[in-house]
Amino acid sequence: MSTDEERLAQLGYKQELHRRLSGFSNFAVSFSIISILAGAITSYGIAMKAGGPVAITLGWLFVGIMVTFVALAMAEVCSAYPTAGALYWWAAALAKKNKPAWAWFIGWFNFLGEVAVTAAIDFGAAITTAAFLSLTFGLEVTALSTFLLFLVIIVVHGLLNTFGVNLVRILSDVSAWWHLIGVAVIVAILAIVPDQHKPMSEVFTEVYNATGFTFAGAGVYAVLMGLLMAQYTYTGYDASAHVAEETHDAARAAPRGIVLSVVVSVIAGFVLLVAITWSIQDYEGALGTDLGLPPAQIFIDAVGTDLGIFLLFICMVAQWFCGMASVTANSRMSYAFARDDAIPGSRIWKKVNPRTGTPTNSIWLCVTLSTILVLPSLWNTVAYFAATSIAVIGLYIAYVGPVLLRRLSPDFQPGPWHLGKWSAPIGWIAIVWVGIICVLFVLPPASPITAETFNYTIVAVAVVVGAATIWWFASARKWFTGPKQNVLEKAAHGEPTD
Repeated sequence: MSTDEERLAQLGYKQELHRRLSGFSNFAVSFSIISILAGAITSYGIAMKAGGPVAITLGWLFVGIMVTFVALAMAEVCSAYPTAGALYWWAAALAKKNKPAWAWFIGWFNFLGEVAVTAAIDFGAAITTAAFLSLTFGLEVTALSTFLLFLVIIVVHGLLNTFGVNLVRILSDVSAWWHLIGVAVIVAILAIVPDQHKPMSEVFTEVYNATGFTFAGAGVYAVLMGLLMAQYTYTGYDASAHVAEETHDAARAAPRGIVLSVVVSVIAGFVLLVAITWSIQDYEGALGTDLGLPPAQIFIDAVGTDLGIFLLFICMVAQWFCGMASVTANSRMSYAFARDDAIPGSRIWKKVNPRTGTPTNSIWLCVTLSTILVLPSLWNTVAYFAATSIAVIGLYIAYVGPVLLRRLSPDFQPGPWHLGKWSAPIGWIAIVWVGIICVLFVLPPASPITAETFNYTIVAVAVVVGAATIWWFASARKWFTGPKQNVLEKAAHGEPTD
């Protein structure tokens, strides 16, 4: 029995998923989901409209530093408990009282966030693909055409994940290199080809406010709203924890994957965003482009149609990789949560395909739920903003819950990867930051506040919290006991446990 399998057995689980991911592959999954060529490109327009260049460049750096604190605090807990359940499992392990309740609510926030981030990533990929097809084949970009592209993309991602973890590993490794080389190519072309650039001072200091708010300090408010671009992009790095049961030397490799995926994204993303913002030729024209994607217009204005399409192609492929990795992480979290009977129909969702070693049913559950979340995009133009906000709030509450419990647990036993004396200050900074963004991203993003501009994030989060709370007190508290140890369950059915 390998050390990884021994540790998993100590945590109460039989090795069922195929353990075939290296440390680099583990990093690549999280790095692919963060995907600076996905989140930062598809949500670039949010920061262009709210805050402008200062929110795009310095906002990216500031949020990146704060997210690094969150990643470090999460990684320390991950090293102690390298299991696919990750966040909700950690909550149950660290809580002094009401362990099942902590696991239940953290699990549901994680589940909500995972579904929303998958929806937002693939919807963003559909927006970029629509812009690409518009430039190359004259596709008319409409709400319906974008939604149909989303359907194609997410179904393909479901199929790719169904074929097994080996394919996921190969595609994730390719994805990491595609992102790094792609960013280098985009930055080089944008630095060399354009005849003129925006003054560098404006790249870092210009504030732009098209939110409609005009009160005193509206510019500052707009910049704060624009931070959503960066905060949304820095999501999904919990994937390294969710694939821990498929990773070699998970107690070290998974926490490293969490932290490195964020740090590399902060640096590479900053260089990318500075290059794009530096290359803006017509700010208003890019913001109101018929392509529906401001960076696409910026590329074309700066380097011409042919090269611009090439740069957009690099982003489009990266976003397809990103969505595939997101479905991977989403399905593993769902599988683990179902393994502990916390999802309706858990008996179906916790099944593992013996041939591929993947939770096939869970994969298609995630695909279906993400599609339902994107349906409003057919009628409401703020659906993407709402999906990104839901993803941020749902995931970050789940991220920081175990960090808070770890701070309140003096007898916590660190794993081989830990923060030592820096654990407390890093943990508390992470907790405070998540509190701030949970308030920030339920505020109205635009004025006047109408059915079209209303921020539906608070509604979606309230529905999930309300439903989880009602279900908990009406039923779940009587039978949900938190993470179950399936080592004993498998042995009881005569199955080998090693």
